[in-house]
Amino acid sequence: MTFAETILSIFSSLRIGKSLPAGVSVLNPYRDPEVMKVCAAFYGRFYNDQFRRRLIIGINPGRFGAGITGIAFTDPPRLTDPCGITHQLGTRAELSAEFIYRVIKACGGPEEFYRQYYITAVSPLGFTFDDKNLNYYDIRELQDAIEPFAVRCMERLLKANIYRAKCFCVGEGQNFKFLSLLNARHKWFDEIVPLPHPRFIMQYKRKQLDNFVNQYVFKLTIDN
Repeated sequence: MTFAETILSIFSSLRIGKSLPAGVSVLNPYRDPEVMKVCAAFYGRFYNDQFRRRLIIGINPGRFGAGITGIAFTDPPRLTDPCGITHQLGTRAELSAEFIYRVIKACGGPEEFYRQYYITAVSPLGFTFDDKNLNYYDIRELQDAIEPFAVRCMERLLKANIYRAKCFCVGEGQNFKFLSLLNARHKWFDEIVPLPHPRFIMQYKRKQLDNFVNQYVFKLTIDN
């Protein structure tokens, strides 16, 4: 299978399979035929091959990025430009996507970047509570409930041609802690490199934006 076929197969069959805490709703954009059409176009353009890639692992999709497009850290504007994918998903922008696409541009643009990296998440499905974004670790019972799902998704993904010596974790706090715990149990990667979360950078460190972009590029490309 090509990398694209592996990813689209995973997307089409995502099921958590456990009851979640009261008030928590699952954000699953892949139930929308338009999202799956967009994902097929995106992955067909950038991942229709069997190249070996490094993983960049986020938390879970949010309502205004992957929760709309189905593509990690890619909002509708970035899907149009620079990715060149036409769609009917609106024009709402997301701060995290803005930062990640600055990094992608600094790495040579989407074609070059996606040839080397695949961005995923500990939980490929997102969550909301009171119509607000929810991280899987914000409620301990939710983290416990999604652990088997997260493990299944990662082990399916690793059947693709994934570089196992090193991966990158988006989030230096709870996401890094949980991913490191799972990795200690399942021995997926030799090393996990934490990266500051784009949302934190864009909200609280925007004056240092270029420095953080450079930090990402350095960590992603060292030893390449």
